[in-house]
Amino acid sequence: MKASDVFVRCLEEEGIEYVFGVPGEENADFVMSLAKSRNIRFVLTRHEQGAAFMAEVYGRLTGNPACCLGTLGPGATNLITGVADSNMDRAPMLVLTGQGATTRLHKESHQVMDVVQMFTPVTKWATSILHADTIPEIVRKAVRLARTEKPGAVHIELPEDLARSDTAALPLRANRFRRPVPDAKSVDRAFSLIAGAKRPVIVAGNGCIRRRASKELRRFCELTGIGVLSTFMAKGAVDMDADYCLYTVGLGKRDRVNQAIDDADLVITLGLDMVEYHPRLWNPHGDKAVIHADFLPAEIDAHYDPEVELLGDLAHSLWMLNERVEALPSPPGYSLQGQRRVRADMSADLHEHSEDNTQGIIRPQKVLWDLRQVLDSGDIVLSDVGAHKMWIARHFHCHEPNTCLIPNGFCSMGFALPGAIAASLVYPHRKVVAIAGDGGFMMNVQEMETARRLDSNITVMVWEDHAYGLIAWKQTDEFGRHTDLSFGNPDWMQLAEAFGWRGYRVEDSVKLKDTLETALRQQGPSLVIVPIDYRENALLSRKLGELTCAI
Repeated sequence: MKASDVFVRCLEEEGIEYVFGVPGEENADFVMSLAKSRNIRFVLTRHEQGAAFMAEVYGRLTGNPACCLGTLGPGATNLITGVADSNMDRAPMLVLTGQGATTRLHKESHQVMDVVQMFTPVTKWATSILHADTIPEIVRKAVRLARTEKPGAVHIELPEDLARSDTAALPLRANRFRRPVPDAKSVDRAFSLIAGAKRPVIVAGNGCIRRRASKELRRFCELTGIGVLSTFMAKGAVDMDADYCLYTVGLGKRDRVNQAIDDADLVITLGLDMVEYHPRLWNPHGDKAVIHADFLPAEIDAHYDPEVELLGDLAHSLWMLNERVEALPSPPGYSLQGQRRVRADMSADLHEHSEDNTQGIIRPQKVLWDLRQVLDSGDIVLSDVGAHKMWIARHFHCHEPNTCLIPNGFCSMGFALPGAIAASLVYPHRKVVAIAGDGGFMMNVQEMETARRLDSNITVMVWEDHAYGLIAWKQTDEFGRHTDLSFGNPDWMQLAEAFGWRGYRVEDSVKLKDTLETALRQQGPSLVIVPIDYRENALLSRKLGELTCAI
């Protein structure tokens, strides 16, 4: 059998559903084999970076890898930003690239470069197929590594001469394995610390939105009343309406919710990566008692020295703690009044501009309040990277896991539009909203054509300020001024029309909610332009600075 046919059959055996990408000469045999598959859908994208972001979002939403595809040379380099974003944000992904024939890899040759070496730092594993008979083993290993906690990207390179060669190899059966669980002695130690604490608090990281962890976390909080601070990536791990939800932590500056950590005598971190919220920001003196529960041991850091580590399946760790809590003769007597005040104060902030009636430009708080009102609990919001990301992190909250996707580790702009396309493929009957700044949106604007071709049921909201607003915000905070960060924009309504999208512009905050509802009712892609009032950035910085002084 032709090697590229075997490769596709191996992907089918692994349950791969989508390949996103751009074909080229050196992956032509693979693409022709893929076209014969009845189980895998190939989605042609307008740029390889868009393909990588689509595969990333598919992986984040499903827990299973999709593939992103590029040819050698520039096709591979175009993929790498989205691949790095996926790997650092713990999304399973297979990265497939072509390569020149093995007969010319040892010398200077057209578009040839060491692609495997380039992908090695941003993947869990990167390899080249050197013999067609090894394809089944390599694909099986790649998928297992991509899915294994903590999940991430894996790269496979297929040289063109090997793709068209013959092999007798057959796909391997896709075996799954149960993840290890923490030992009972460690759980007993952790439970003893939890039972003896007076003001414990939980910091929930991205591990809490995968693999039943959210269900066990909610049960733990119902039993104990302990408050939960979610990182940007853990939004929805607990319901925003629950009394124990203390909203989101992770802004570079201190916020109201930081007071819950300041007051705590025990911090329980669950599935937390340091890139989400570094301990030096919440444990500057390294003196907080910490329980670390995660799939991997704690990162070595001067500000993070856990008393005990629960290593293994996070949902099972929480289940074991829940069993011990339920065995207590009475619930723990915690002093959590401070956490309740934090929730009340933050709730007041969220409501502050819900009745705004401004014209011309609209406050970020109002936009996010109205958006939350028009979405159901299972609908999905994707944030690009920019000043809007900070506002989404602070002011948009969720009822369910994986309903607000924010790039948090690698933080790449250009994520939201292609990501929304993938989200609509995974959940065609849910509302999908992407929020981007005018800078980030234009970085992958070409995928508007992909969305139209697929009839993606998405709404993209662009916050327009004609500048790289987040950089202006940070420069102003640090230096008292900012460099030239302004740019022009297209006529958005003409752009929407040119790509076959519906277009809306909202300059009256009173009309915002109705406009969003109209856009979300439509079948197919819609573009909503909102001139945003980023004067609020400085006001928020001032407020957070005053909070810091008051602590």
